[in-house]
Amino acid sequence: MDFVFHRSYRGRLKAVILDWAGTTIDFGSFAPVAVFLHLFEQQGIPVSKEDVRSGMGLMKKDHLRLILNRPSVAQAWQQLKGMPPTEADVERLFAVFTSLQTEILRQYTIPIRGLLETITDLRRRQLKIGSTTGYLRDMMDSIVPEAQKQGYCPDALVCPDDVPVGRPYPWMIFQNLIQLQVYPAEAVVKVGDTLPDIEEGLNAGLWTVGLALSGNLLGLTEGELAALPAEELAEKRAAIAKQLYQSGAHYVIDGIWDLPPVLDDIQLRLARGERP
Repeated sequence: MDFVFHRSYRGRLKAVILDWAGTTIDFGSFAPVAVFLHLFEQQGIPVSKEDVRSGMGLMKKDHLRLILNRPSVAQAWQQLKGMPPTEADVERLFAVFTSLQTEILRQYTIPIRGLLETITDLRRRQLKIGSTTGYLRDMMDSIVPEAQKQGYCPDALVCPDDVPVGRPYPWMIFQNLIQLQVYPAEAVVKVGDTLPDIEEGLNAGLWTVGLALSGNLLGLTEGELAALPAEELAEKRAAIAKQLYQSGAHYVIDGIWDLPPVLDDIQLRLARGERP
């Protein structure tokens, strides 16, 4: 025969998997920046916010490795310590980072504007809500109760230390799908503010939505964002959107508050037999 069977899912969306910092809480994703800056200050090593934000979205030990490999940081370390940073240094610094992070995280659990309204919309659509993060389980133990007090409680949470490897590998998403009992992958949407978020979603076969203004890639408070001249804001947003689209994002929106119309569009695309 000259025909082959092609299987096409045309049902409804079933779940959304959300990132945490910069997506649902902590506008501008400041908690990791504050901790890493303090950590390296303790070591006498100058690091910039750009150095710190370069690895945002990764599991925090991988994030630390990336910072240490930044040319300016590696050079400063070599000059101060007399040798390049080693894996033993990574382990030592990560232990300090973990203790610092746990103390600071509770200060950065305010829901991003529009989150609770969007969650209400997701519930109305009968969508399950999962979540992945670059934070370890012990760190999330400080965040989750505070987020719950303010009305945010996803149906599933998977951390990097719950699976073999964190982002950009898809294992945290796959574990979410198991816990949520949801399939196929094209019935699920991943939302996040970093490039590893997008890679994670694509590697799992999901629709992906990048956030341009509420998270790490812009890295501003709501007040700083509001104070930007319109032309400058438009330029920054366009540059961030370009990064996210080049990483494979199917959609780019300003923040979680803009998600519902995207879900409507994805549902229409599914009905036409489209896949991520």
